[in-house]
Amino acid sequence: QVHLVESGGGLVHPGGSLTLSCAASGITFRRYYMSWYRQTPGEGRVEERELVAGISSVGAPPYYDHSVKGRFTISRDDADNMLYLQMDNLNPSDTAIYYCNAKAGVDKPFWGQGTQVTVST
Repeated sequence: QVHLVESGGGLVHPGGSLTLSCAASGITFRRYYMSWYRQTPGEGRVEERELVAGISSVGAPPYYDHSVKGRFTISRDDADNMLYLQMDNLNPSDTAIYYCNAKAGVDKPFWGQGTQVTVST
């Protein structure tokens, strides 16, 4: 059974930093393209989740949405089946539920349960 478990969310002031983690089990982690998505309150459909960043295990450059490029850093540890998102210089528009996503080829993607990030004074 596949499990993706996010952690590290919380409340932070504008300009602050958080590091999200995603622990994966039940998959051959290195085969999967791993991503972070986010969804703002009120947007209930999976299709409305925004791709924030993604990373493969084959050394290709990571992908970043333009809104986070230069502020967020995605990384992975294939030995420990972990995905990370270092988020710096956070602003209120980054407030959302952040989801870990695992996708391999044409297979159905797997999702975590999400972790809330709130940026507020």
